[in-house]
Amino acid sequence: MRWRTPPRSGGLGVAAMSYVAVDYLRHLSPTWHARLQPALWSVLALIAVSRVPYYRHWSAEFRSALPFVASMVFMLLALLFEALSVRSVTAVLGLDWHRETPPLPDTGQWLLLASNEKLPQTIVNILRAPIIGLHHFLMLFMMLAFSVLFDSVKAPGRGLGARYMFTMPWCAYARFRVPAYPHRWAQKYYVPYTSDADAIRKIINLDIAYADHWIIFCFTKYLNADYLQILNSRSLGRVEFLDGKHINQVNCLLRRKFTVVVCISNNYLGEYQPDWGAMSLLIDFLRPTASEGSSWYSLLKKAGGGCNDLMYSCHMLVAVLTAVAWTEAYGGLSSVFVWLLVMHSAQREIRERHHYTVDCIVAVYVGILLWKMTGFIWPPKDARRDRWLSKLENIQSRLIQAAKDSDMDRVRELLKEVKVSSQEKSSGRSSKWVMWVFPCATIFSALTIVLLAFTWTSDG
Repeated sequence: MRWRTPPRSGGLGVAAMSYVAVDYLRHLSPTWHARLQPALWSVLALIAVSRVPYYRHWSAEFRSALPFVASMVFMLLALLFEALSVRSVTAVLGLDWHRETPPLPDTGQWLLLASNEKLPQTIVNILRAPIIGLHHFLMLFMMLAFSVLFDSVKAPGRGLGARYMFTMPWCAYARFRVPAYPHRWAQKYYVPYTSDADAIRKIINLDIAYADHWIIFCFTKYLNADYLQILNSRSLGRVEFLDGKHINQVNCLLRRKFTVVVCISNNYLGEYQPDWGAMSLLIDFLRPTASEGSSWYSLLKKAGGGCNDLMYSCHMLVAVLTAVAWTEAYGGLSSVFVWLLVMHSAQREIRERHHYTVDCIVAVYVGILLWKMTGFIWPPKDARRDRWLSKLENIQSRLIQAAKDSDMDRVRELLKEVKVSSQEKSSGRSSKWVMWVFPCATIFSALTIVLLAFTWTSDG
């Protein structure tokens, strides 16, 4: 990890700590938070806008516009793929499985609980406090990108943003409805073999789904045969299979004075089949319900379900990406502060059982790896420096000869020639009005993105 020496003023670090502190006031004093937060953002926005006329790298920003848009499109496509995956993972085994399956043991959480008994209560309260969240890390990166206006970070800022978006996942928050029973593939290939070690061993050895599909029919014992009421598996809302749980539930029905008939059937509970046209191929993966409407797009807008036991933690990945970007682009003690926030966020994810310990650990090195792999996006190669070195190499012999002859006028002339040739040539395609409109559009769109991101992620 490269640590860059920040400017002496350290203004970005102060702004970052001020933002986190003011935002935490929402938990301590909502009244002061409502007053100070708009004031802080207004001051930061005005300072950023005031630096626009003095920014010297708009040509570099213009060149990085296309990679920025391409990274945004890639991020949105990644969001679509994640929405499909999260919905499929959540819905494949049905709601009953999610309600009845216990969580896995997590030794990381045990260590945190044990530390609560050893550490002073003040420290425990700090570790439990909701100091930092996902939206904080997004805002910290926005501040880092805007700091190019003050030459605190290497230009272009759009290139830094493109690299960040290219590596960023997204985590949806909304819950959605899923069928109570498993997907028909899970009914055939998973459920019959979950509770019996011999069944698991047998399917491994045979390499074929061999279990029959069992359905319970219940008849009331005291009704006349002409009025037998058949309660099939649909009305019961469940399908039973040949395992220990199946036997216990049959015995329970018998004790309740039902006549129980267990039948073998090859018919599995089907799925709701909306008319999605060309997108109907997604029905088997998304498992829509009638209450969610007939549009696949509206269903995907709800796709989320929080973390869904995803391996790795997307929240932690965003935090790590912000920290490594801050470390490489700005450095200094403020980077230590950001990494401490990442550590605090990680232990809260584990402590509150949003993720297992391994999810957070994997997110750390995956985030660092992704950032290192995308170094081709930002920072850009210093073309001006390359031109300067190339020209200097060409005149090296003449410069040495002029120095030997003590011809200082000739030395100054040659150095001036190097300076002029290394300057970026203005493009005839970019007229003056374009280079005025582009900065205004850039600042307006960037501030709009900041406002939307702050509004949409303010709840974490």
